[in-house]
Amino acid sequence: MLKNYFRTAWRSLMRGRSFSIINISGLVVGMAGATMILLWLANEVSFDQFHVNKDRIYQIYSMTDIPGEKHSTIGVVSQPIGPALEKEVPEVEAVTRVRDVTSFLLTTNGKSFTGMQGEFVDPAFLDIFTFPLTQGNKKDQLNNVYSITITENMALKLFGTRDAMGKDIRIDSVDHFTVTGILKDIPANTIFYGVDYLLPIAYMKKLGWNYDNWISNNIFTAVLLKPNASLTAFNDKIRNFTRIKTGRNDIWMHFAYPLSQWHLHSKFDDGKPVGGRIDTVRTFGVIAAFILLIACINFMNLSTARSEQRAKEVGIRKVAGAGRGLLIGQFIIEALLTSSIAGVIAFLVAAMVLPFFSTLVGTPLSLPLDNVTFWLYAFGFIVLTSLLAGSYPAFYLSSFRPVGIFRKQFRKAQSLFAPRKVLVVLQFTFAVVLIISTLIVRRQIQYAEDRDLGYSKNNLVYVNLVGDIEKNYAPIKQELLNMGIATSVSKTWTPMTEGGGHTWSFRWPGHTPQDTNTTITIFAEDGGLVKTAGMKLVAGRDIDVERYPADSLGVLLNETAVKVMGYKDPVGQLLPEPYFKRNWHIVGVVKDYVDASPYERIPPIVIEGPAAALRTMHIRFNPGRSTAVSLAGAERIFKKYNPAYPFDYSFVDAEYARKFGDEQRTKTMAGLFAGLAIFISCLGLFGLSAYVAESRIKEIGVRKVLGASVSGIARLLSINFVQLVLIAIVIATPVAWYGMNKWLEAYTYHITVGWGVFVLAGLLAMVIALMTVSFQAVRAARANPVRSLRSE
Repeated sequence: MLKNYFRTAWRSLMRGRSFSIINISGLVVGMAGATMILLWLANEVSFDQFHVNKDRIYQIYSMTDIPGEKHSTIGVVSQPIGPALEKEVPEVEAVTRVRDVTSFLLTTNGKSFTGMQGEFVDPAFLDIFTFPLTQGNKKDQLNNVYSITITENMALKLFGTRDAMGKDIRIDSVDHFTVTGILKDIPANTIFYGVDYLLPIAYMKKLGWNYDNWISNNIFTAVLLKPNASLTAFNDKIRNFTRIKTGRNDIWMHFAYPLSQWHLHSKFDDGKPVGGRIDTVRTFGVIAAFILLIACINFMNLSTARSEQRAKEVGIRKVAGAGRGLLIGQFIIEALLTSSIAGVIAFLVAAMVLPFFSTLVGTPLSLPLDNVTFWLYAFGFIVLTSLLAGSYPAFYLSSFRPVGIFRKQFRKAQSLFAPRKVLVVLQFTFAVVLIISTLIVRRQIQYAEDRDLGYSKNNLVYVNLVGDIEKNYAPIKQELLNMGIATSVSKTWTPMTEGGGHTWSFRWPGHTPQDTNTTITIFAEDGGLVKTAGMKLVAGRDIDVERYPADSLGVLLNETAVKVMGYKDPVGQLLPEPYFKRNWHIVGVVKDYVDASPYERIPPIVIEGPAAALRTMHIRFNPGRSTAVSLAGAERIFKKYNPAYPFDYSFVDAEYARKFGDEQRTKTMAGLFAGLAIFISCLGLFGLSAYVAESRIKEIGVRKVLGASVSGIARLLSINFVQLVLIAIVIATPVAWYGMNKWLEAYTYHITVGWGVFVLAGLLAMVIALMTVSFQAVRAARANPVRSLRSE
């Protein structure tokens, strides 16, 4: 019987080739789009779920406790906390701290490499996280200050072979490290993706990069709790850990956050997780469902539209003794056959498009064809699609009564059109929601890009102070200026686009107990930053250590800091920092500038003089020269004074543009799938309009004979579809308005959704739908009426 079902299903597909092609095409696009989204979603939800001890791994967070204000939460703590927790808290089995490093020059066999991603970590890192070694013993890793653990890919790049055990790697032309272990390449579904090597945190201390004070939160710290340890008891013990150690009750508290939440639930509000990447995952999960549902709706619509052609077949089968259950089975098998063909093609399309999609989402994705579980999911996906697409037509067509069919008393196409109206409206509602969402995301990104930065990012370049650059900073700066390559040069703590550190150690005249918990962003320069960055002075002057040696303890405030601290005339006043026993003096005030996220409010910022460590060099290129000429000249100077290193530089405007990466990807993905939704919807509309035109061919012929114009007939055939799209626009507008306003709430600095975007989206959907329907309507209206009326 099953064989007969498939034979009959195949014959049915061949009889209505044009409708079959439209059905299969719609399902291919829908299934391929859903497959790519589902692969990305699977990767997102699997982040760091492969660690053996995943249920016992926690990150230590810091949180403020200011009466009357929201809790502020950050994912870093002070450097001494980790070792102290391991030593003093019985629930802790192991602790590791993690600090990024990308600026090292790695040399081996006479070849030098830069730009590799490394991490300073404690030896327990490989005990806590499951990153298997292909060579070496786990207990021997990172115990020696000059040991290094590298990935297979890095071994291949540095030595041309994965067998790199015991080989020598020189860092920054100074220290020699021995490879003690080879890691299997870090997978893409972890927060540590892209890491090439691990160095002991003891080496960071040797370099003097550690900050062993309890008041500075600056390092990622993870703990492995003992089996059956109580998280509640652990949190109770660490809540006031730093306060007890420092004897202060006005600084950060701490809590443990589980590994399962790190990637998807990284956003906090008032000390509680309120979302993060999970919002994007949910959104695109819904979009995948929409895309697939729209494709299935096409199948339903076109299957029921051909009901009159299938009616006699149903009648004959019923007269011959076929029960309704057998007929339902037959139509489900037809849907399964169609879905299977579409599924195979969809997987081929997905495999071809996946490299481009991987680039778009910034994550390497692939079809795991060697995984049995994948094939089970693929089979289930095809069966689910066939049931979703075929169930309604199967129950609908099998419900025809033989007597009514042969007397031609069953419901005609026009009356049968009602359920299809709902489905068409549903299709276009989804499509219009996606169009509106894409337009709003685009506007939000443009709004942030157009925000006044408070400094000029054009022609501004920064270079990390690696190798001999810091030692030769003075002659490098002088030659850049003397040769006309640069108009200004300054050293800073970090790049302008990375903000700075955070502290609550400042005290100002008239401060209240509540003020002691106010987080201040700190930056640092050696002088001339206002000119180099193109900042705007509101009062006073810039830091200038050459003319005013006391400016080593001078500071600039931004406007927000002046308001927070309550200064009326800040220039010349003191800004004490009792914890570090320093008295800063205020030399100037700069206009507020964007220091980190373009979507957030500008925080109070204190720009310190060169008493702080400075590791970045900013160069303002001469606008009168071409960028290429300036870069070539700068490269010669840097190679002269720092010959062992390549000239690595970054443009501030390019780095700033990267801050929009996630939103840009969201915009592109939303636009892509909105286009797919429109395409599938129009494909179904094209098939429906073709069927309606075919079913009314004699009516059209009569109207033409009686003098109806082509435009009049086209309008007659199109009006119903236009009405349906209008209804979809009306439904989609409030849905999209609500959803996008919720999305915008995640950004402090965001647009207000105006009515113009809804009008534009509606017009766009209407024009596309009208063009689709009009093609078939005009074609039917232009047909020769003699052919359609000859049989009459």
